[in-house]
Amino acid sequence: MAMADGGEIFVVSAAGRGHLQPCAELCNHLISRNYHTTLVIPSSSSFTQNPLAKILQLTASPGPPNPGPDPLRYQATQDLHNHLASLSDIPDAPFPLCAIVDFQMGWTKEVFWRFHVPVIGFFTFGASAASIEWGSWKVGVGDIRSDELRPIPGLPNHMALSIADLKRRPAGPPRGVPNPPPGGGGGNGRSGGGGGPPNPGDRPPWVPEIEGSIALMFNTCDFIDRAFIDYMKDQMGMPVWGVGPLLPETYWNRNPNRPVEANQRQSNYTEDDIVQWLDSKPRGSVLYVAFGSEVGPNAEEYPQLASALEESTRPFIWVIQTGVGGGYNPDGLESRVGERGLIICGWAPQLLILSHRSTGGFLSHCGWNSTVEAVCRGVPILGWPMRGDQYWNAKLVQKHLKVGYGVCESFEELVKKEDIVKGIERLMGDEDVKRRALEIGRKFEDGFPASSAAALDDFVDFIRPKTSSQVYN
Repeated sequence: MAMADGGEIFVVSAAGRGHLQPCAELCNHLISRNYHTTLVIPSSSSFTQNPLAKILQLTASPGPPNPGPDPLRYQATQDLHNHLASLSDIPDAPFPLCAIVDFQMGWTKEVFWRFHVPVIGFFTFGASAASIEWGSWKVGVGDIRSDELRPIPGLPNHMALSIADLKRRPAGPPRGVPNPPPGGGGGNGRSGGGGGPPNPGDRPPWVPEIEGSIALMFNTCDFIDRAFIDYMKDQMGMPVWGVGPLLPETYWNRNPNRPVEANQRQSNYTEDDIVQWLDSKPRGSVLYVAFGSEVGPNAEEYPQLASALEESTRPFIWVIQTGVGGGYNPDGLESRVGERGLIICGWAPQLLILSHRSTGGFLSHCGWNSTVEAVCRGVPILGWPMRGDQYWNAKLVQKHLKVGYGVCESFEELVKKEDIVKGIERLMGDEDVKRRALEIGRKFEDGFPASSAAALDDFVDFIRPKTSSQVYN
């Protein structure tokens, strides 16, 4: 393995778990390769999960992308500039080899360039979603006909776009943000409150954010995304690496019975309660229902979901995050379904649930972290995307990996109980999908993907000669 001799790499993360977690894990991988790392995070972030990297917390929130004159972003820019300038006064301070910049934090590029520090663009989501966003823009899908399948040259034919791919009902704002600014907020790998700009076929919002980068990284691996990594490399004309999935080390230390999860929060059930309930259910019989910490069905859809879970005969765990969906309360559902259902209000140990032998399906919003957690554990997915890259992640699951379905054909209208019941039965009853999912899960039994470890080594070889002669101003 190529090693760096005391060089330092800055990793710049946007706010939200979907950004902070992969950026922190990237730091850990770089540290294991003998790099010094500094994790730069917005002041709005509360993060204590990564004790290995130095953490630079900017004292002002950077605000939404491209906000125009913004005193908060100005202050954050000054903070970063002052920190970089101060390093030149520290004897034997490691030299910054490069900055790996989250695609939502492209405004920091200018600061690093002032100190001749090259920038690597970093996508916290998958190469498939970026490829489709880029490709649909290039082929102009805005004029697609209702009876047309429009392929994207360079991508697999089964990823061709239809009118159903483009029709979307705007989702609600992120958790705790009643009226987010355009393009702000984002978790789960993408920007945007509500449906999130842009519309399918518009220029992807990350295009200006990565301009001037000398290479790109994606939070994915060859087995999931090889065709799309190659596409982005060809389209962007620069090195592109899949260096993930960037999940916690406890995920890869495979212990299917009791994986350890950090940052446990308030919940109405303990891990022991959940394990005991799962142990009582047949192998592969349980449907896990969870939509992450920032998005969820709207007020009209929650009762439809509750009715569908009641009508279905499948055992289920339903996680209802506090503050998502207006604090929906499925009054009396748990008593009506008895031991068949477990409704978790608040935090849930997702890794533990996905790792348990009784879990046989995952009704998910298809946020990138949740998607790869399920795929790498061999759990089929019933996709209910709500914004941004989630739609393309769901398409990857259905059309490319073939380990799941969508909860309905079109997400332009409300999702109805009948759609959900049909989707549950289709997913949980399809032995071919379950077999394919398990086969993919076995590919990850040895831990962090070898292709991603090799990609990180390639990055080491790439970045060292690019920066060996540079010094601070």
